[in-house]
Amino acid sequence: MEQLIRTEDGRDLAVESFGNPHGRPVFLLHGTPGSRLGPAPRGSVLYRLGIRLIAYDRPGYGASDRLPGRSVAHVAADVVTIADALGIGEFAVVGRSGGAPHALACAALLRGRAARTAALVGLAPRDAQGLDWFEGMTESNVREYINAAAGRGRLTAALERRSASIRADPMGSVVDMHRGLSASDRGIVSDTGIRAMLVRNFAEGLRSSADGWVDDVMSFSSDWGFRPEDIASPVLLWHGEDDVFAPAQHTRWLGERIPGAETVVERGAAHFGALRVLTRVLGWVTR
Repeated sequence: MEQLIRTEDGRDLAVESFGNPHGRPVFLLHGTPGSRLGPAPRGSVLYRLGIRLIAYDRPGYGASDRLPGRSVAHVAADVVTIADALGIGEFAVVGRSGGAPHALACAALLRGRAARTAALVGLAPRDAQGLDWFEGMTESNVREYINAAAGRGRLTAALERRSASIRADPMGSVVDMHRGLSASDRGIVSDTGIRAMLVRNFAEGLRSSADGWVDDVMSFSSDWGFRPEDIASPVLLWHGEDDVFAPAQHTRWLGERIPGAETVVERGAAHFGALRVLTRVLGWVTR
């Protein structure tokens, strides 16, 4: 059920819970762009696993109020606000794609609350030393970050145009995206249920503006507010070798710096392969 939770600074966050209301709590942080309606296992699967899954719209997406200038690290305060409002003490965190850096922020900054964390098909910090950040990245994503470097105004204009197109025809946008995917990703996104979910996810996330998308890209392009080396709790990193949205070398770079991280780079998989392994990953974080 969806509910609005008020933050200390007066913003509303749209929150949705799935699965077993008495199960082990897991925060699922959505991609970029995205919403609380993004990829998740069926409720029956979550019940079987004994999981209470909590998803919310990051500021500026869907029904959540915007927080201009937010950093990646700011997610920690919002997650704690939601956990406290729901009466949750310790929890696990899973982030996919644009949610992955935010999941790592929780791991670094919420010691004693975030017990286990998984980051799937995520990015490394923009200033990652020794990493060719754009190598293997699709042209549309490269263009986003070039626009971000040129300033918020330029990025906003570009993403507002793309958002307007998605709002006008969300199914057409998913079909267009499908054409540029790798063979493995095309097979996953060809599933009727997954395609319908992606349409709902994008339409909800961008229903009023591109604000959340803009603020995500700007936050990824700036200081994250924590170091991967600061993470002390168990972390699982998963990536598909053929990912062109967030190339796999980003996860390899993180895996070399997060103490004790378990790093899996799967051959023959790409960006949407994270949907296929999500149930297994939820089992890992609730171990």
